[in-house]
Amino acid sequence: MRTLNAIAKEIRTDWAKPYFGAVPYLRAMSELSSIDEHYGYDDARSIVRYFLANAATYRGDTAKRCKAELKSML
Repeated sequence: MRTLNAIAKEIRTDWAKPYFGAVPYLRAMSELSSIDEHYGYDDARSIVRYFLANAATYRGDTAKRCKAELKSML
């Protein structure tokens, strides 16, 4: 299983214009390694959930794979 920051890096590379609501969560995931960590007062599980909720416009093969990988971490 990859780290959250590795997945976030791939998403940032692939998603040319991310939805503004997903940007803060993508930024937070870039600072996290594990789903068991915290970013400020938020736990990584919540950050991933919020990212997925705001990433509906992120589409394509890479998007499907990355979203499935994040869901499997939850």
